[in-house]
Amino acid sequence: MAATQSLPILHLSLITGGILRDGAGGQLGRVDDVVVRLGADYPVVSGVLATVAGRRVFVPAEVVREIGHGYVELSEVRLDLRPFERRPEEVLLKQDVLDRQLINVEGARLVRTNEIELARVDGWYRVVGVDTGLRGLTRRVLPRRLAPRVQLGRFLDWASVEPFTGHVPTVRLRVPHPKLARLHPAQLADLVEAASHREGEEIMSALADEELEADVFEELDTQHQREFIEERTDADVAGVLARMESDDAVDMLGELDEERRRQILELLPPLQARRVRALAGYDPATAGGLMSPDFICLYATATKREAVERIRRDQVKPNSLTSIFTMNLHRRLQGEVRLADLIRAEDDAVLADLATIKPRVVSPDTEVEEIARLMTDYDLTIVAVTGAKGELIGVVTVDDVLELVLPRGWRRKFDLFGGE
Repeated sequence: MAATQSLPILHLSLITGGILRDGAGGQLGRVDDVVVRLGADYPVVSGVLATVAGRRVFVPAEVVREIGHGYVELSEVRLDLRPFERRPEEVLLKQDVLDRQLINVEGARLVRTNEIELARVDGWYRVVGVDTGLRGLTRRVLPRRLAPRVQLGRFLDWASVEPFTGHVPTVRLRVPHPKLARLHPAQLADLVEAASHREGEEIMSALADEELEADVFEELDTQHQREFIEERTDADVAGVLARMESDDAVDMLGELDEERRRQILELLPPLQARRVRALAGYDPATAGGLMSPDFICLYATATKREAVERIRRDQVKPNSLTSIFTMNLHRRLQGEVRLADLIRAEDDAVLADLATIKPRVVSPDTEVEEIARLMTDYDLTIVAVTGAKGELIGVVTVDDVLELVLPRGWRRKFDLFGGE
């Protein structure tokens, strides 16, 4: 953080265990932990926990005059003698964060918190960074008088990390992790799979965007999908499935027993339920099992203006929209228009004139290896799936094919854990 690079840096391990003292230097007790309120890029210290006369008390930040290595000094003695209860978004740095994993958002990986760094910024003590290298751990096992001599190694700006709070709600409330929205669903899925189950559940609970949550579910491996849906109500699972791609929803439903599968299907929106039931009858390793029913197919007599308006109205995801398709009056697949060609055309251009590509088609029972060969030979990112009468019934996209043909160990899983 450029604004605090020249400020004196304090280290949590040298604050906790220190003396709590009054303004005259008299010893009141021992500092146990530092409490911060999350939400800002550099969270403000809201107080400290201390032991005074054998009793644990909370000292609000408003009466803290100075924090230093080995002590916390008060401007006035005001202690809350009631049992400490953390407020929403509060964490205890030593108890909840130190020696635990947190998320390095910039690197999309989990790192271990070996030291926590604080500084006084704009009149308040704030968390400004963490050390994730071995030096941060080494200095903590040394005698306190020797520890400052060890120069810390891997410093991470706190604005680029996100801690686990330990608060996984029993009701599906959203716990704020605003930085997670920067990550791709595949990166979030990697983090969930690498974290403990509790931490993974917290990440899923933090995805305030329900569409993003569904995208992350699509990226999770089968084991983690099963773990999370087993703990959720039928209504919660149906809500996630309703926002997933139909083919991915079918795969996830396949992990449930028949009775629960039936109950959840009844809770799905009618359109999604029909799509899921239609896809469920196909082998997962064939075009029928891989295809998505999300595509745009218009009569060949339609104009570019009409096609663009249809694209605006439909909720087809971008990976299925590299092309739109045309059909004849009998609804048989006739042509394919690349999206780039559509954009470049005049508004009154007719799709029949723009469909310069002969669609490469497969049947629902075509196996994934054959689809992969077809995509490779013709440099395709999407393949049309046609029914018995030549009508377009779905599309297979390259990402779904790669998911099946790539060796399991090759999928993602790069640099999840920070190291020295």
